[in-house]
Amino acid sequence: MNKSTTQITHQEWGQHAGEPVYLFKMENTHGAYVELTNYGATLVSVVVPDARGVYSNVVLGFPSLQGYLDDSCYIGSTIGRYANRIGGASFKLDSATWQLENNDGENTNHGGNHGFNTRVFKYAITAEGLFFILQSPDGEGGYPGNLELTVHYQWRDLNELAITYYASTDKRTIANFTNHAYFNLSNNGAKIFDHTLTVHAGSMLQNGTGYIPTGLIEPVGSRKFSNTAIRSKMLVNETYITGLNDCYILDEQPGTYHKLAAELTEKKSGRKLEIFTTCPSLIVYTGDYLLSEHSGHRGERYSPFDGICLECQYYPDSPNHPNFPATVLSPGDTYQESIIYKFGTI
Repeated sequence: MNKSTTQITHQEWGQHAGEPVYLFKMENTHGAYVELTNYGATLVSVVVPDARGVYSNVVLGFPSLQGYLDDSCYIGSTIGRYANRIGGASFKLDSATWQLENNDGENTNHGGNHGFNTRVFKYAITAEGLFFILQSPDGEGGYPGNLELTVHYQWRDLNELAITYYASTDKRTIANFTNHAYFNLSNNGAKIFDHTLTVHAGSMLQNGTGYIPTGLIEPVGSRKFSNTAIRSKMLVNETYITGLNDCYILDEQPGTYHKLAAELTEKKSGRKLEIFTTCPSLIVYTGDYLLSEHSGHRGERYSPFDGICLECQYYPDSPNHPNFPATVLSPGDTYQESIIYKFGTI
C-alpha cells in the first residue's frame, strides 16, 4: 500500500444502535476533500474544482446523520453482502439452498433488509488511509459464514478516490461489494440529463422481470454510450421518463490491472469523472427511484434523476447463473476488488 499525504480528521456525528458514528474528512494538498462516515462506510461528499477552479460537491449526500438513517436509496453507501439483486431471494451452494430476505418483490436487493449500508463499521486511520471494518455473523440476512469486510479509502493528490474491498469467511459463501454513490458534476445541482457518458463495454446483460438477468449476454447495440448525452438513452413522453438500470460487461484491457470502465462529463462545469476498476461489470442506474425525507447538501430534497450511479461490481444474480463470473468466497481466500474515481476537467 502507498502512503498518503492526505490529512484525515474526524468528529462525532451521532449514534446508531448504541454505537458512535463519526464524520471523517480526507483533504489533499490542493484543498480538495472527501467526507465519509462509518455508518454504512458511506461516501458523504466529494468537493473538487471545476474548469474555472470553483470548488463544489459532486455526489449526493446529507449534511446530518439523520438523513442517512432515514434513507432508502443507499446514497453513497457500501453495499453488501451482495450488491444488486438475487432472483427469488435464494441461491444454491454446495447442494444446499440458502434463503435470503426478499426486500425487492420476490427478490433480494443490496444484501437484504439490513444490508451493510445500515451498519456501523469500526474504523482505523493509518498512513495508508482510512479503513472501515465490519463483522457479519453466520446467517445474517440468510447468508452463510462469518464474514469480515474491510473497506479501504484513499484520497490522493490527483483527486483520485480509491476504494478497495477485502473480505474473508470461515464458510463457503458469496460476496459482491460496491459503492452506491450518486454523481452530479454540475455546479447548480441540475438533473443529470445533459451529462455525457462513455462506457467501455461491447456487451451487456439482458434484463428480465424485476431487473433479474435472463442469463443471456447481448451486444450493447443502441444502448452503447460513447460520449453520449444521458438524456438520449431515456424514454421520454409527456408525463413520464423511464431511466436506465443496466449491467454493462466491461471490455478486457490487456496489460492493465484497473480497467477504464467509464467517463462522465458535464460541459457547463467542465468537470470529468473517470472510473477504473478490477470488477467485471458496471451498473448504469439513473436514479429513477430517488427520493429523500431530508434535504441534501444543496438544501433540497432529492428526486428522480438528481444523480447517476455507476456501480462497479460482479453481475446481478451471478450465484444462479453458472455462465456468469463466480462470486463464491471460500475459507482461506481473500476477496479483493477495487474502484478508483478520478476527478478532473475536460
